[in-house]
Amino acid sequence: MDFSKYHFSFGQHRGRPIIQVRFVFDKNLQEALRSRFPSAKWSKTKKAWYLPDLPSVRKALQLGPKPTIGSKLSKVNQVNRQAYVSMHEQLKLKQYSQNTIKQYLSEFYHLLLLLKDFPVEKMTPKRLKDYFLYCVQKEQMAERKLNGKINAIKFYYEQVLHRPKMFFDIPRPKKPQVLPKALSKNEVKRILSVTSNIKHLVALQLAYGMGLRVSEVVNLKIGDIDSERMMVHIRGAKGKKDRYVPLPVSLLPLLRRYYLEYRPQNYLLEGQYGGQYAKVSVQNVFKTAMRKAGVHKTIGIHGLRHSYATHLLESGADMRFIQELLGHNSIKTTQVYTKVTPRSLSKITSPLDAL
Repeated sequence: MDFSKYHFSFGQHRGRPIIQVRFVFDKNLQEALRSRFPSAKWSKTKKAWYLPDLPSVRKALQLGPKPTIGSKLSKVNQVNRQAYVSMHEQLKLKQYSQNTIKQYLSEFYHLLLLLKDFPVEKMTPKRLKDYFLYCVQKEQMAERKLNGKINAIKFYYEQVLHRPKMFFDIPRPKKPQVLPKALSKNEVKRILSVTSNIKHLVALQLAYGMGLRVSEVVNLKIGDIDSERMMVHIRGAKGKKDRYVPLPVSLLPLLRRYYLEYRPQNYLLEGQYGGQYAKVSVQNVFKTAMRKAGVHKTIGIHGLRHSYATHLLESGADMRFIQELLGHNSIKTTQVYTKVTPRSLSKITSPLDAL
């Protein structure tokens, strides 16, 4: 496909970002586009073909990545634009993950919009407390969200402006002790049994069979699977940590069938146009499987990771071993599963039984 014969521009269609594709009408050019990109659609209103504006599509079209801060920067008052740019640069220098950079910039952006033409560097601890109070009372922000906001703004004052004691006396909201939501073994079996697409089945079995986060599932590369040692190398997981997890024996034949059918080039799970499979796609696969299986619990795909840990604990696995498999820094994080595991509760005898 000769891209020089097409003109690409960025826009929106029904509220979603798209890449418009224009060319001098030619049947061969049209067929070449639809053959290379089956998701290409015609817009009557725009009188142009368009594609979804995804990183994998941009890469396939040899276009640059989406600008990280350009669209938001224009909405920030001139007084605070440099602060926003400096925040972004420092996050990149510190090599924070893309998810963290996106979250921190979003929280900082919220503050800058409210400040309007007031310089953010002149904020005092008192004014910051008032801002956090506004977030709780007016915007009814939950504890987890507020803690993330404090972390983001704390980063700006301590890492960009180098004020280490700026947040010394700002109280942290107490995080609610929420127990992990898990599925029963029968529910997991039903979810897997209704998943007929082999790529979708591989994604779900990776998540449950090795207790992986959805980000770890889509980050897996072909070379990370060691079928000789029956181990899988999880690279750059949460906290930029690597770890090894055992490859389930029952998963290996499915992986081989999947590879022969799809022939992935780099990532184990690849998108329609190559590149990394989208996390949201895996999440949607799980939601669809839940619905088909008739499992009506309010639980996301991370519940497969919780189920993996819970079922290991129920089968008698050592807590330290589970901590290592999940990649937890602290054993306290892993111990939360003892509160939802019947094995640990079954030893408790009710005083009623002793009467």
